[in-house]
Amino acid sequence: MRFIHTADWHLGCLFYGKHLTDDQGYVLDQLIRLTKDIKPDAVIVAGDVYDRSIPPPEAVSLLDETMYRLVGELHVPVILIAGNHDSPERTEYGSRLLASNHLHILGTLSENQQPIRLNDEYGTVNFYAVPYADPPLFREHLSDPSLTDHDTALRAWIKQVGPSKPSSTRNVFITHAFVMGGTSTDSERPLSVGGTSIVSPTCFDGFNYVALGHLHRPQTIVNDRIQYSGSLMKYSFSEAEHVKSVSIVHMDASGHCDIERVPLSPRRDVRIVKGYMQELLKGNSPLNNHEDYVLAVLLDEGALLDPMDQLRDIYPNILAIEKPSLLRSGNLQIAHQDHRARTEESLFADFFQAMTGDPLKPDEVTEVAAVVDELHRKQREELV
Repeated sequence: MRFIHTADWHLGCLFYGKHLTDDQGYVLDQLIRLTKDIKPDAVIVAGDVYDRSIPPPEAVSLLDETMYRLVGELHVPVILIAGNHDSPERTEYGSRLLASNHLHILGTLSENQQPIRLNDEYGTVNFYAVPYADPPLFREHLSDPSLTDHDTALRAWIKQVGPSKPSSTRNVFITHAFVMGGTSTDSERPLSVGGTSIVSPTCFDGFNYVALGHLHRPQTIVNDRIQYSGSLMKYSFSEAEHVKSVSIVHMDASGHCDIERVPLSPRRDVRIVKGYMQELLKGNSPLNNHEDYVLAVLLDEGALLDPMDQLRDIYPNILAIEKPSLLRSGNLQIAHQDHRARTEESLFADFFQAMTGDPLKPDEVTEVAAVVDELHRKQREELV
């Protein structure tokens, strides 16, 4: 069995006000060409297909085109789940009709869910796909008030719908979660308050491969069985050093998996250039693609006249400027920070301290986090 594991496409994403749909289409073309070349048995998309619950029309069109080319033209089954950025109901629309054409979309929980069964020369491989859901939804479906966090909820769900004898068959688990040991970036939205979102790797004991979404860095958790494929593209400057890829998984007759990461080449990279203003204006960067999305870190101490406009002549897609000397001065620390790369909780904490002169107390931090978490939950479940 050979399948492709990808996740976190975030179609419709705005990056510092820039629409990335064309850039995403450019990378998805590479995924389609790879699929055509290797002819896998399936393609897995492990959540966060869209960047927000109500995606823009061009993002919906891009997903429609991509699914048609994968399933309609190349006849490769696709298994796609909703992530925490997606609207479960919107993602799942038409899923029962599409499943008959080998496009398997899972947006909401179902206690009657059956594994998706695909065959190779060695027999059947069962794919158990569980979309992202908050613990209260698991509690409601399973009528179990003890499911207070993501770990206990996911364990209970696997016990309900997972394989009764995992060792007797080859099984793949697909979900969207923060698994302990993973490395996060600035662009991932927190799943819940404090540590209640963290899932232990032992939750997936008995599965031959676990295809994860949510964390944007491609990475292995504990052992080769548990993998994040990473995001389709770089969605923050904290990801500038990442090499984005999709994973090709080769499963043998015993269920052992070998993973091959195939890099994706963006139309425009996301990178950080650092130096003095006059140096940067010469455009002598070691990576001389001036069309990239750029954050410029200026080392100049004194005032500069319209640095963004000047640098845009060299880097037309420059998105932000940082000046460490302002941070060292002490008075502009909050203004220096990029609010788009920060959580609502930290922004409110700064606002509260600026207004009152006192930092938030620990219990107030917890209360603010709970309110933000509830707002995110309502946003995910909202139907318009």
